Amino acid sequence: MSDLPAAARAVVVGGGVAGCSVAYHLARLGWTDVVLLEQHELTDGTTWHSAGFVGQLRSTISQTRMIMYSSGLYAELRTLTGLDPGWRGVGGLRLATTPSRVEELRRQVSSATTYGLELDLLTAAQAKERLPLLDVGDVLAAGWLPGDGWLEPAQLAAALAAGATALGVRIVTGVRVTGVETVSGRVAAVTTSASRIATEVVVNAAGAAAGHVGRLAGVDIPIVPIKHQYVVTGALDGAGSTVDIPTVRDPDRIVYFRGAPAPVGGLLVGGYVRQPALWDDPDPLSAARTLFEPDLDTFAESWGNARHRVPALRTVGMDRIVHGPEAFTPDGEFLLGETSVAGFWVAAGFCVHGLAAAGGVGKVISEWIVGGAPEWDVSTMDVRRFGAHAASRTWAAAKALDGYSRYYDVVYPGQEWTAGRPLRRSPVWPRLAPLDAALGEKAGWERANWFGVNAALAVPGVTAPRGWAGRHWSPAIAAEVAATATAAGLFDQSSFAKLDVRGPGALRLLQRLCANDVDRPAGGLTYTSMLNARGGVEADLTVTRLGEAHFRIVTSTASGVRDAAWIRRFAGPDVLVDDVTSAHGCLCLWGPAARDILQPLTDASLANADFPFMRAARLTVGPVPVLAQRVTFVGELGWELYAPAEYTLTLWDLLMEAGAPLGLRPGGYRAIDSMRLEKGYRVWGADLTTDTDPISAGLGPFVARSKDFIGRDALPDAPDRVLRCLVLDDPATVCLGGEPVRVDGVPCGRVTSGGFGYRVGASIAYAYLPAATPIGTPVEISVFDRWSPAVVRAEPLYDPKMLRVRA
Repeated sequence: MSDLPAAARAVVVGGGVAGCSVAYHLARLGWTDVVLLEQHELTDGTTWHSAGFVGQLRSTISQTRMIMYSSGLYAELRTLTGLDPGWRGVGGLRLATTPSRVEELRRQVSSATTYGLELDLLTAAQAKERLPLLDVGDVLAAGWLPGDGWLEPAQLAAALAAGATALGVRIVTGVRVTGVETVSGRVAAVTTSASRIATEVVVNAAGAAAGHVGRLAGVDIPIVPIKHQYVVTGALDGAGSTVDIPTVRDPDRIVYFRGAPAPVGGLLVGGYVRQPALWDDPDPLSAARTLFEPDLDTFAESWGNARHRVPALRTVGMDRIVHGPEAFTPDGEFLLGETSVAGFWVAAGFCVHGLAAAGGVGKVISEWIVGGAPEWDVSTMDVRRFGAHAASRTWAAAKALDGYSRYYDVVYPGQEWTAGRPLRRSPVWPRLAPLDAALGEKAGWERANWFGVNAALAVPGVTAPRGWAGRHWSPAIAAEVAATATAAGLFDQSSFAKLDVRGPGALRLLQRLCANDVDRPAGGLTYTSMLNARGGVEADLTVTRLGEAHFRIVTSTASGVRDAAWIRRFAGPDVLVDDVTSAHGCLCLWGPAARDILQPLTDASLANADFPFMRAARLTVGPVPVLAQRVTFVGELGWELYAPAEYTLTLWDLLMEAGAPLGLRPGGYRAIDSMRLEKGYRVWGADLTTDTDPISAGLGPFVARSKDFIGRDALPDAPDRVLRCLVLDDPATVCLGGEPVRVDGVPCGRVTSGGFGYRVGASIAYAYLPAATPIGTPVEISVFDRWSPAVVRAEPLYDPKMLRVRA
């Protein structure tokens, strides 16, 4: 076909709003040699039947920023392209009919403050003033977001496409991608129903068909097409035009609605049903404008609740029923970024929010491709957050269907879901049930949050935190902290991701990637960050030198795939990077009695002089071969003990038996999180992100500026903002993360992580504040839209001289 070039700098697959936005933003950054391919006509996949809602407030700051950016872009597109994108900035209402939903709204008001997003809390009467159609008899409160609205899908795509075309992008419809050629693990070309295009960059923006397109490149993308239904009603008697009425979300009644365009004069009504259905098609979207037969029985609850909320609907029928496919993911977050095939990118899995976020998605993906990293931290949306198990359609479907069915539920901190579990189990699994472990899940791993057998070990003065923080809590957490501080705790952290980096170029590679100096003698242990070119933290980990050209990296459970990809991105042929997570269990023995428990089980000396802090050594514990690393994440003396997986259960039993007379107790992740807050140990994804640098995070001592490494030149000498430790006046008020912080009445930061410190008896929060904010400054934190006093404190709060760690 003459419209197809023989080569292009990038090929975008999919002509919906996401694909058009990616092409447009690539061209804005100077990549004008871009071809967008659509097998039908533009928007004929899933975009055309989108309900078009734009709700700006999301669960993460980055997703909120993406949608806020999108809203601004949509408002400007008419000027930029001369086309109307169909943007209706009518504002949005979120209704609350239960006390829990009111609390959720109050928390959202606090979150909106941190995002710079306007959200007002209204009474039921005020909500009715905004939209007289509503019956608010059971409404307790409502949130008003003036920046919300809705879009006409086809008009938006047309405007984005026009903008892309004007900048040089070639858009070709009626051409189907039939293959993706790769050479040595990198994209080389795409083949189509018309011809072949040589390219090194392919962006898979195929929506519900993104899984199919991924398989053409040999990549498993966990896209789950789910049937989603809405109706357009007839005109409402006496209502007049409904085009400009606010959008409404009524989550307690699993329904949403907005005005329908003229000449209908009715409402578009949709909902997230409790029993969703998959669309199981090996080649989804192969037919244009796919729709399913209406399923009004399944939709009955949402429709009935809509008629309750808008009495005028009780005498109006359905003019049109739209029952189409939407692309969902196992965890309800977008799928963005480069896959395991170099140059093969994905921008899909928008979970019904494709129109709302399309502008931000295009911006993020194009910045990532062109500049190596996006402006905002999108690690929670990174396609590499999943392990190999995500290739299972059964697992992905179970998770996605469960998430869809609970889409409008109030989600409390620490709440766990059972779909797709258990999956990954450590060797210690047989011991968890007898100890009444309360299990959580991370990256498919089953992990103990706490052990019920410890709940009876009363800790004086400990009560459940007030509000949401105390909903999924146990006194066992306090007991496990107390045992670790007075005797010892044994923690199974086998889910730690473990990477072996070896080869002649291993040291040179890690010195370039790591901000700290890892060139230490064998047995040396280094805590470090890996940075992007902007100085943001891409990874937070420890590096142990096991030999001249052999290093062991330990990183967080959910970061292994992503961190391995980052390292391989810069590795040459003289370096091998292996994920060895499943080969090694990890048991952490921490507490003042740790040496007394471990020493009788090994012939090696564990004295400070022979086994100092931040060192590693191979030894045997009983008959078990172990790599012991003297390091801690709780601020007590102890070791991380790495044993081959087949020995790990034996090691657990040995340690439990040896430690019982000395007060050893099993411990879970909630106790670890409490203790790490007291010590000021940072967590990647919260205190550290790709947006934050280690100097601002207070990790300057772990940055070796004397050597050259990626991101060094971007690090500030004197940061404008720094991570501060805050202690709330009221110990029963516990932060969950995301709460705004103000100084002298002026909002100037947000909580990155928070919790209760049982050893210091305080409610602790961390937040980035202006660097000029001194220790001792009184501040306020908005917890559920109520300002609570706190004070900036020197850190760490617990054992500031490190006497317990160094023993």
